[in-house]
Amino acid sequence: MPDAAEWTDRLDYVEAELNYIVDTGVPPCMYVDWPEEEHKANRPQYEAHTCRIYDARPIADRFDLAANGIEMKRIPSKVVDFYDRDEVERVYNAEVAEIIRNAMGASRVVVFDHTFRTYNDAVREANNTRAPVKAVHNDYTDRSARQRLKDIMGDEEAGELLKKRFAIVQTWRPINHPVMTEPFALADGQTVPNSSFVELERRYRYRTAVTYHCAYDPGHRFYYLKEMTPEETYIFKVFDTDKSAGVQFTCHTAFDDPASPPDARPRESVETRALVFF
Repeated sequence: MPDAAEWTDRLDYVEAELNYIVDTGVPPCMYVDWPEEEHKANRPQYEAHTCRIYDARPIADRFDLAANGIEMKRIPSKVVDFYDRDEVERVYNAEVAEIIRNAMGASRVVVFDHTFRTYNDAVREANNTRAPVKAVHNDYTDRSARQRLKDIMGDEEAGELLKKRFAIVQTWRPINHPVMTEPFALADGQTVPNSSFVELERRYRYRTAVTYHCAYDPGHRFYYLKEMTPEETYIFKVFDTDKSAGVQFTCHTAFDDPASPPDARPRESVETRALVFF
């Protein structure tokens, strides 16, 4: 689907507030688990904008990673218990690698991270999960993507890998039940100009993570799958060294769905990150 704009008038949508970073001209930074340095933080400022998020289910098969930076697929997982980390490593790593390999035409995929999120306090406490992120962002910059490759692959192998094209691609799926709260929205990468990105540093004792948070742009077009099921998955590109291969970056966010029932079960999800080589 080279251009999704022509389809939006045919789609249902919700209107919800999305949190965008404010570009103050001063680079934001946060200190994580480093209280001694907290006084140096320059916390990011956000402003909420009411945006349309289109239900992409009628056109889900039309998205393309190269053209749009996102895809939406029905690919059930064989994982029985996503909170069993051994099973995830044994079963889900291979599943995700195969999904991304097929989507990208890659020669090698290295899965390196799984992030579980929910607002269910009991689940969070039992499984050490995180809360959904309600800010429009992309998980890597050019600089941090290259550093992540070095962190995962080691300096020696990374030196060779950096001479060729590589990408970081992520998947996201609900687990245990359909999404009724805090859905996950993806922007069509064609509508995300690099000029809207603001670097945000998260400084740990042992490393610094850098992500792109997005400043507001009325041209952004967001999509989601209404009541997305665990049998469905998003695939999205967050970095690509090859500018000729289409979209390099996308952006995404969780959002408060005004149509969520008041007694709806909080969503549970797994987001997986992988290095992709060609």
